[in-house]
Amino acid sequence: MKRFFLISVCVLVLLAATGCSNQALLIQPVSAKRTLKEQVIQKPTGLARDKVAVIDVDGILTNHAKSGLLGRSDNPVSLFMEKLARARTDRAVKAVVLRINSPGGTVGATDAMYHALTEFRQQTGKPVIVSMLDLGASGGYYLACGADGIVAQPSCVTGSIGVILQTMSFKGTLDKIGAKAVAIKSGELKAMGSPLKDLEDTERDVLQRIVMSQYNIFLAVVAKARSGIAQDKLRSLADGRVYTAQQALDAGLIDRIGYPEDAIDWAKQRAGLDKCQVVIYHRPVDYKPNAYATAMSPLEAGALVNVGLPHWLSASGPQFLYMWQPDLE
Repeated sequence: MKRFFLISVCVLVLLAATGCSNQALLIQPVSAKRTLKEQVIQKPTGLARDKVAVIDVDGILTNHAKSGLLGRSDNPVSLFMEKLARARTDRAVKAVVLRINSPGGTVGATDAMYHALTEFRQQTGKPVIVSMLDLGASGGYYLACGADGIVAQPSCVTGSIGVILQTMSFKGTLDKIGAKAVAIKSGELKAMGSPLKDLEDTERDVLQRIVMSQYNIFLAVVAKARSGIAQDKLRSLADGRVYTAQQALDAGLIDRIGYPEDAIDWAKQRAGLDKCQVVIYHRPVDYKPNAYATAMSPLEAGALVNVGLPHWLSASGPQFLYMWQPDLE
């Protein structure tokens, strides 16, 4: 009874808030099932059984669920695997368009998604074309290298080939307030990268070697995908800078400049399709009208004010990142 009363009060408050304006309140029952739904976003004239699946990758690539003001949303790696599995098992899906809008993310999450994408291509033989929208940088570009071709919007920013480990030191602040950090450790380097102490030369050398090792992995991925770029030229391109779509095309880092529709048309050509449906996968409730629509959950899309911390501050500890972070320079 008490719960019913509270719900009734909340509904009345919402009605009062919208009653003096031209806004309406819609209360709609929804399914509690979280299984991915398929929605057709493009229909051909006449009947067509074959499909091109649009799989979207948005935001920072991390292997944990994202938190926001209104709750937690999907783990990006898990969601990506789930969508790939859906496209893999559907025999009517003849090609995939991977729509990327991401600055990158953690090394582990990026590599896991890249590996899943290359396995998908090898095992199914279905062509994959990437469509990069606003941003396809660092880990976003790393993932794109797992496809058969890359199309970038004219306004896209891409590149940022490199690795970063971001940390900080509060030692100066602790000294000013008379506080001292004490760590009981099994080895001299166990507290390496701690924000409670300055980074020592030995620690910096160890971390730098790890960064360069992961950087070489990134270079190998790009070299495999963009085999037409000479090694010396690739290293000069891979200094961490970002590129416009035209600069990336001139350098050989992408194949074409165009929009999602162009990527879909290219995927159709690669799959030898004349007529087909274009579908997108999403959670229940979300409505997806076209190839620009994201597949964020309602919780993730509902926040009006972004009060989140930068990823490297909100993380539980220092992380190696394939990510473009211009705000840190």
